[in-house]
Amino acid sequence: MRTMISFAALFLSVILLQLSTGGVGPLDAISGLTLDFSTEQIGMLGSAHFIGFFVGCWWAPRLMGSVGHSRAFAVCTALGAMGLLGHTLTENPNVWAVLRIASGTCVAGCYTVIEAWLNAKVTNESRGRVMGSYRIADLGASLCAQLIIAVLPPASYVSYNLLAILCCASLLPLTLTKASQPKTPDAPRLRPKLAWRSSPLAVAGVIVAALSSASFRMVGPVYGQEVGLGVDQIAFFLASFVLGGALAQYPVGWLADKYDRRWVLIWLSAAAVLSCGITMAAGGAGTIGVMLAAGIFGLTTFPIFSVSSAHANDFATTEERVELSAALMFWFALGAIASPYVSSNLIQQFGPGALFAFVALGHVFLIVFGLARMRSRPTPDERTNYVYAPRTSFTIGRLLKRSREADKNSR
Repeated sequence: MRTMISFAALFLSVILLQLSTGGVGPLDAISGLTLDFSTEQIGMLGSAHFIGFFVGCWWAPRLMGSVGHSRAFAVCTALGAMGLLGHTLTENPNVWAVLRIASGTCVAGCYTVIEAWLNAKVTNESRGRVMGSYRIADLGASLCAQLIIAVLPPASYVSYNLLAILCCASLLPLTLTKASQPKTPDAPRLRPKLAWRSSPLAVAGVIVAALSSASFRMVGPVYGQEVGLGVDQIAFFLASFVLGGALAQYPVGWLADKYDRRWVLIWLSAAAVLSCGITMAAGGAGTIGVMLAAGIFGLTTFPIFSVSSAHANDFATTEERVELSAALMFWFALGAIASPYVSSNLIQQFGPGALFAFVALGHVFLIVFGLARMRSRPTPDERTNYVYAPRTSFTIGRLLKRSREADKNSR
């Protein structure tokens, strides 16, 4: 019972953290529009977030080794709160970009602590319930974080203070739990070449997944305003994307376990190109059309990271899987750092439709590359089970490794 209570505390921390940090991206974009930031500057804020995310992924395991789980979580939460509160002191976009690095570091650092804690406490008997609850907590809170934007006034002292309060509140469940802190795991080595050696297609897949997700979530509000959505409607526009992605996980997972994962990636990308065209066409089709198009876009693009991760694991040994997960997250972070800035510049030069033209071009590349890779080698006869892979930290690989091993042993 005490173990399950400690899991509940961790999940509550996840929910509060996601409500806070998941809302700052769209709030910054909408606030930037209100303060007459250029589209390029808004894209810079999104890219700065993922610079911080990369720093947090690398630094947090080492911080845990020095001060322990709870103190590391407190340090990262403090950085996040300072990043949020600093927005109220200035309207300089360059300063906001530095503050977003702090917020991104907070996200990666806190998730690293939570996932390391989960990995140490989960057992084969509780694994299914724990991972299912974690998935629901993460995706559910992410969905709600987008909806919060509908009621938060942009560029407001109140809005950023409310998000900072939620960030600080995420400290309470984890630090007040009576469960003992687990032993600190060794930091995974960062070997980007391992992912490329295991599967070049998987590397291309996670980069394209980053291009799709980071561009939409960080620059999507700019597109929403350009096609005539109000602030409250932009919140539902972003939430439709997350909801579509959540609904896609189970059917795509079934397909990825039943058929060649390379074909699943290729057809997902083909569907993504089609959804980009639908979204561009829906810009003049009214609010409902825009919302439905965003949901379809999430449905086709959101699962690509998990399918790519599963495909890479098919070619990896059991001992390599933790480092492989970290390597894939490295490539995802690189794509996520670049894509908001690039897509915002394209919107500034060519109009709102350029966002989805950019994403569609990335998926066309993935289709062509996937077809080329299918000629290079066959898919292995024995494959790992598909597992939903959150883009949260370098240490998520430990949880996914244990999930795959438990599934393999149960067959």
